[in-house]
Amino acid sequence: MAAEIQPQPQDRKPCLVSKIEAFQDVVSTAVIIPKEDGVISVSEDRTIRVWLKRDSGQYWPSVYHTMPSSCTCMSFNPETRRLSCGMDTGTVCEFVLSEDYNKMTPANTYTAHQGRVTVVLFVLEMEWLLSTGQDKSFTWHCSESGQQLGMHRTAAWVTGLQFDVETRHAFVGDQSGQVTILKLEQDSCSLVTTFKGHTGNVTALCWDPVQRVLFSGSSDHSIIMWDIGGRKGTAIELQGHNDKVQGLCYASHTRQLISCSSDGGIVIWNMDVARQETPEWLDSDSCQKCEQPFFWNFKQMWDSKKIGLRQHHCRKCGQAVCGKCSSKRSTIPLMGFEFEVRVCDSCHESITDEDRAPTATFHDSKHSIVYMHYEPTTGCLLTSGTDKVIKVWTGTHIDPVVTGSRTNP
Repeated sequence: MAAEIQPQPQDRKPCLVSKIEAFQDVVSTAVIIPKEDGVISVSEDRTIRVWLKRDSGQYWPSVYHTMPSSCTCMSFNPETRRLSCGMDTGTVCEFVLSEDYNKMTPANTYTAHQGRVTVVLFVLEMEWLLSTGQDKSFTWHCSESGQQLGMHRTAAWVTGLQFDVETRHAFVGDQSGQVTILKLEQDSCSLVTTFKGHTGNVTALCWDPVQRVLFSGSSDHSIIMWDIGGRKGTAIELQGHNDKVQGLCYASHTRQLISCSSDGGIVIWNMDVARQETPEWLDSDSCQKCEQPFFWNFKQMWDSKKIGLRQHHCRKCGQAVCGKCSSKRSTIPLMGFEFEVRVCDSCHESITDEDRAPTATFHDSKHSIVYMHYEPTTGCLLTSGTDKVIKVWTGTHIDPVVTGSRTNP
C-alpha cells in the first residue's frame, strides 16, 4: 500500500520519507493529520481514505470509503475532525472522523453548485462552509443548519479561495487571472475590490493572517505577494518556476513561502528579507540609453537614416532599451528574479554579488504535482502527483512550530 523511504542524512533539503500508492486515479487533495502519523486523501477514483502509519513504518488505510462520483477537493478541520469533500456532481459531502481515525460518519450534504466543485473551505469560527464551482459561483452555507446563506456569481471559473476570519473577507481567484475580495455577511456579500497582476489564470491562493498578505500563483509560472494589510497597494513578484504554479503554503513562524509547480519543482522562499517591487515598464519610441529608434518609429528612422531596433525592457529599472544596451543577464533575488533576466548595461554594473545572493532554494519532487499541503506542527510537506502517488517530505529548511519558542518579529 505504502512504502517507507529511509531518510538520508540531513542535507538541508526536502527528504522523501514515505510514498503512498494504490490509487486508481489522481489524488485531488490530501492532508497530513496534525499530531498523528496519518494522511487523509480524496481522489478522482471516488475514494476517501484515511491512512495511518503502522509499526512497520508503512501507511495502511484505516478508512476506505467509496463515493458516488469523483472527489474533486477537500477541507479538513482537525479540531472537530470534520471532513468536507467536494464532488464532481456539485455537491459537498461532510463527514466526522472518530478520535482514533478508524471510522467516518456522514454528517451533512450540501447541494452547492450546478457543476464540479473546485474549492471547499470550512470556517470553524463562523460555522460556515465556503465553496466554489465550475458553474462560476461562490457559495457559503451554515454548517449547523445546512442552509445556503448566500451566493456570488463570478465572471470566470474560480480556481482559488481563501478566507480571513477577522475581517470576513473572502479572496476569490479565477481563470481570468483576477483576484476578487468580497466582504461576507450572514446572508449577503459586498464587493470590496478586484486586482489583477497575472497574465494567466490564478491556480493557487494562500493567505497569511499574521502579516496580512495574500500570495497568488498562476499558470504564467509567477507568484505575486499582495500587501493587503499595508494598504499601499504593494505587489511583489516572485519568479522561480518553469511551469504552472500548483500550490502555495506559508510558514508564518519562519516567514517562508513554499510553492510547487506541475513540473515537480518545489521552491522554498525566504520572505524575511526586504523585497522590492518590480518597476513598471516604460514606453518609448527609442532606446532610453543610446536613443536609437525602435522599428515602429519611422520618422526618426528616416531622419537619422538608421535601421529600427527591437524594443526590450530592463527588469531592474524598467527602461525601454535596445538589445545592444541590454546584452547582460543577472539574477535579482530581492526583486523576485531567481533566474537570470535581461538588465541594461548600467544596471548590470550596479548589481553586486550581495544583490545576487539567492533568497530561495530549489528542489525536485520527481513527480508532476497537482496538490501540496504543509503541516506546521511537524514541519512535514505532502505532495500528490499525476503519477497517482502521495509523497511525504521532511528535513526541509522549514522548522516545525514549537509553542512559545519563537514569536514573529
